[in-house]
Amino acid sequence: MKTHLRYYLGHFRQDFSASIVVFLVALPLCLGIALASGAPLFSGIISGMVGGVIVSWLSRSQLSVSGPAAGLTVIVFTAIETLGDFNAFLLSLTIAGILQFFMGVFRAGSIAAFFPASVIKGMLAAIGMILIIKQIPHATGYDASFVGDESYMQETARSSFFELSQSLHGVSLGATLISTVSLMILIIWDSRWIKRNVWLRLIPGPLLAVAWGVGFNQWAQLHAPEWSLNIRHLVSLPELGSTRNFLYQLQLPDFTALTNPKIYSIALTLAIVASLETLLSVEAVDKLDPHKRVTPTNHELRAQGLGNFICGMLGGLPLTAVIVRSAANVNAGGQTRVSCFLHGVLLAVSVVFFAHYLNLIPLACLAAILLQTGYKLAKPMMFFEFYRKGFSQFVPFTITVFAILFTDLLEGIAIGMACGIFFVLWSDFHSAMTLTQHGSHYLLRLHKDVSFLNKALLRKHLAHIKDNSVLIIDGSRALFIDQDIMETIADFLIAARDRDIEVDLQGFATDSPLLQIPSSPNELVLATGH
Repeated sequence: MKTHLRYYLGHFRQDFSASIVVFLVALPLCLGIALASGAPLFSGIISGMVGGVIVSWLSRSQLSVSGPAAGLTVIVFTAIETLGDFNAFLLSLTIAGILQFFMGVFRAGSIAAFFPASVIKGMLAAIGMILIIKQIPHATGYDASFVGDESYMQETARSSFFELSQSLHGVSLGATLISTVSLMILIIWDSRWIKRNVWLRLIPGPLLAVAWGVGFNQWAQLHAPEWSLNIRHLVSLPELGSTRNFLYQLQLPDFTALTNPKIYSIALTLAIVASLETLLSVEAVDKLDPHKRVTPTNHELRAQGLGNFICGMLGGLPLTAVIVRSAANVNAGGQTRVSCFLHGVLLAVSVVFFAHYLNLIPLACLAAILLQTGYKLAKPMMFFEFYRKGFSQFVPFTITVFAILFTDLLEGIAIGMACGIFFVLWSDFHSAMTLTQHGSHYLLRLHKDVSFLNKALLRKHLAHIKDNSVLIIDGSRALFIDQDIMETIADFLIAARDRDIEVDLQGFATDSPLLQIPSSPNELVLATGH
């Protein structure tokens, strides 16, 4: 315990700085996702607090941030409409949390290990590009929705590009100036010169960017109204003022709806989709982690399940591990789960006591923070790196990027996975066996396991064997040889007699039926197998 405490205290400065960034990013997203879901605004804040204060310690992921996810907004909105009551929906969420917990108990999290690295990196690059596209409207002062900031599930790139083009026609000079200067501050604060300065690096760059935005807008309201921002371009938090008002915002599930069969179908849908999004996000965050720590996925599902159960009991939205806030955490220098925990504490304290001051923050400042995060996720050099790794890595990576951009997260991942599996099979197809020739002598070597998928390749190699030659078939390296492969070799042995081809079988079991088949005109099989 002392070792853990020393570890967390050793990284406290970086974690506290990162928590401020995550808090600033999470705040408008929690509100926007609740708004898009057709749920009470405060339900998004509740999920953000549960994800930060509780799930951060239930989980064993050091860097992932949990909270309400834009990817579930359509499901939540439809579920509330179907059930006709938000409290009935909370019952579905409570049951979904229980289902998700038991998915972790029965080790459903192991499917995360089957996501290829090229597909996960492609997902990160696509999300980075979507962040950039979706943040430009906020950066230029175009009135756009909060939820678009990380809505890569139900919104396609086509609508994003349309929104981007519209934003260029509604540019606000004040918002553009705030976001531009904020971005410059972030870039300068990320430079080596600042990092080498002991005192300057103690000040979080995003906090300076926010201070600049608030200060400029307050000055503009007094001295240059044409440069000031409309209230729609500022953070909008409900002002509670006391813990009693906070408690009044909590809601309980409607347990009288237990007899409604729709409750259970919605719960199952929520559990599956939330689990998939969590596994994808955790796998992606592990790739971003500079310490390359690996999150136990089954434990993560149990933690998320308990988190969703608590959200359902308190009146929150479904939560998952979310990649945008997690990427912002990594980008801001977060080192341990303390940064996620502190962002949850900041959410709780701010909405109760400091909502009035937070409502002074321009969205253009937050857009600059996410623009920098998006660029780091989708650096152009990443495409060149995968190109140098070969087409088996470059093609799945690129297809995943564009599939997510033009469909949604789950469909894009499915397309990328299909492409990745194709290249795995293609690689296995070509590496399963090799044929070498020296004059009239041939060596056909079977490598590793040889399945029926390699039958076409085997036939192709055997077709190259010329008449009046000698062929060695070496199966010593193959742990498994499919029956279809054995039959193809047996058929060739019979045909070899008429073509004066001598066949030497090596590495096959002494009781193999292949050794009983004559393979030369004098009915002799040259068998040296063990």
